[in-house]
Amino acid sequence: MTRETLPPLATPSTLDTWVQRLDAAQLPVPLHSHALVCKALNDSRRSLRDISEVMQDSPALALTLIREANQHQQSSLSEPAESLEVAINRLGLKRTQTLLEQMNALPNEQIPLAFRQIQLISQHAAQQAVGLFGNRLARLWQEIYWGSLLFLSPLWALALTYPELLEEWELRVIHKGEHASGVEQKLFGVRLFDICLSLAQLWRLPAWVLQGYRVMLEEQRTLVSVLHIARDTHNPLRQQQRLDADPALRRWLNQPANSVLLANGLALSAQSGWDTPHNMRWQLLTALYLQTTLDDVQQLVHQNAASSARYHSVPDLWHPAQALLWPWDTRLANHARQPAAPPSAEALALWRKLCGQLLAEPSSFANAMHLTTCAREALLACGMQRLMLLKADKTATTLQVCEVSGLPAAAFDISFTISESTALQRLMMQPAQVRLTPGNNTTISSVLPANLRHLFPGEHLLLRSLSSNGRVVMLLVADQGGGMFCETSVQAFGKTAQCIEKALNSFSSRGR
Repeated sequence: MTRETLPPLATPSTLDTWVQRLDAAQLPVPLHSHALVCKALNDSRRSLRDISEVMQDSPALALTLIREANQHQQSSLSEPAESLEVAINRLGLKRTQTLLEQMNALPNEQIPLAFRQIQLISQHAAQQAVGLFGNRLARLWQEIYWGSLLFLSPLWALALTYPELLEEWELRVIHKGEHASGVEQKLFGVRLFDICLSLAQLWRLPAWVLQGYRVMLEEQRTLVSVLHIARDTHNPLRQQQRLDADPALRRWLNQPANSVLLANGLALSAQSGWDTPHNMRWQLLTALYLQTTLDDVQQLVHQNAASSARYHSVPDLWHPAQALLWPWDTRLANHARQPAAPPSAEALALWRKLCGQLLAEPSSFANAMHLTTCAREALLACGMQRLMLLKADKTATTLQVCEVSGLPAAAFDISFTISESTALQRLMMQPAQVRLTPGNNTTISSVLPANLRHLFPGEHLLLRSLSSNGRVVMLLVADQGGGMFCETSVQAFGKTAQCIEKALNSFSSRGR
């Protein structure tokens, strides 16, 4: 593969450059897990199996060791290590210890949320795989577990380096139903599964991982044919007859490697909801694979999700098992997946006009209220539905409301003491943007003023602090009714904030 030199912040657009960039990503490891593994390695009473079991709680650590073992001995061993225990045996304890010392061990809160979320999905997939297929394919337990855990590992690197691209892909492909190939061509320049397959080949991941990606890339017609049979769930005899009539299709379906793809399909689609068509397709395929009823599969899948949540869930990440506390047809209010509608062409035209006024030099604003009114209208034009603009007083100790929209009139009378909220303190130290999501809402809301969160109920919120002449002077708070943001509006919000900041600087320097 040809190696290309990339500008430091360039987004890759070819397969080679994507593989190069993601292969170079140093995956962080939780500090707590790292300490436990180091302790286990230094304990002479621990067997390799004991050590590998301790390492299982840190997927990134396990991947790093398996990659190293496979690449280190690629020339002398034809078969890649299929499990962590085999990888440690090949590396030896001394080399394993050296690799551990070189890893990027960080406290959990310093590891990016998107990276931890995709790893949680992989852990959920591994739990589904073992729970659904472990007894049926008991001799292949290691292949099932490690293949399922590592299947999405190329996306771990993507979530670490380009989380915004992965988020936009999820929004457009999973939630809006846009065609994957077109979205991926625009976002990545190549198919996403091509990137994943190339990385999996480079890292010499287990063969079942490679097989899963080849199915998604090269055998989609076969997958669709099996799905047509799987949908006839109320007539198992007819299903069996159709499979018997096509021995090649039956052999393809019964491959043990399909367990990895099915488990990851179930775990990944469950992130959007248990009752979505996407998740239902994977449930039907699993029922056909196991030759059981859809009801039995749903019961098993829910049990496995609950088990995964007990072992792996953390407060600031979303686990689908949380939705099982609600009725089947009900979505969690704090995990709504329907994004707000994008702003109309007319609204965007107005937004551009207002941003032009903010960027005008010299400043065209007669006074500060004229400026903040224009800022408020620009934020509304880009799609924000509820918003508040706050100004810091001269002593930078208090935030006072200067503009609101979509909120009660009484909001004008509210002020916030900066020192009483750690979130406000950080935002007012230097310009920054914070985005609340269902995953981080609990953590961030706990350090925001309670009366501010009361004005903006919901799980999705944007906060942006702005500076003028090197001092933070304003805070923007906005949402789209508390539901999931439209990404177009989020991007426009960021650009509007930049325009407001330039307007503040221009306004403050007028007449000099």
